[in-house]
Amino acid sequence: MSKLRAKKIKLLLFDVDGVLTDGKLFIFPAPPGTQQSILEQSAKHGGQGGFGFHSQSMIEAKGFHAHDGTSISLARLAGIKTGLITKRISETVALRARDLKLEHVHQGVDDKRTCFMEIVKQEGLKPEEAAFVGDDVIDLPAMRAAGLAIAVKNARAEVKKEAHYITPHAGGDGALRDAVEFILKAQGKWKKVVEDYIGERSPAGSRQLSAISRQRKSKSR
Repeated sequence: MSKLRAKKIKLLLFDVDGVLTDGKLFIFPAPPGTQQSILEQSAKHGGQGGFGFHSQSMIEAKGFHAHDGTSISLARLAGIKTGLITKRISETVALRARDLKLEHVHQGVDDKRTCFMEIVKQEGLKPEEAAFVGDDVIDLPAMRAAGLAIAVKNARAEVKKEAHYITPHAGGDGALRDAVEFILKAQGKWKKVVEDYIGERSPAGSRQLSAISRQRKSKSR
């Protein structure tokens, strides 16, 4: 049943803390001016908890897994758009999102279902054509609206209970890669996408292999 749902996916959205990361937050002294844009955003949620670290002298940092970064490239090659929806506001996340060239980046979102539906509508898709990856109860509304609800290995029990698929790896340890692989394999695109990715990363090597192949064919004639 979950594979049938995965076959329809054209858009993959996900949470950040506990999904793209292991959920841990690291606080470091910030260089002057580093957090200005984040301070302005978090100030809009004054008095509310959980929207981001609000400090003139400290900065919030997170750790990301390289395998998850690769998964975004693989999804893009397969024609699947990606994006994040998170409650916390962090410059670290903004930098990572730009690095990965995500199509949709939404921070400071408390109502993830509404944001999820707005993105789906913006892309001209149906909810069943979009997946959401989550780990905690705040993600449940978006997961319930999605055609494919994915929970990471370290997700809370309530979240796993409602998921169509649970990743073998935990958040921050390649869980998003698991989600992308599951979807692409269900769509029969995995092998081709991997080959395309390898070729895209080593065009010179691809040309050399192609030349060798032509030489061998010429000699065999």
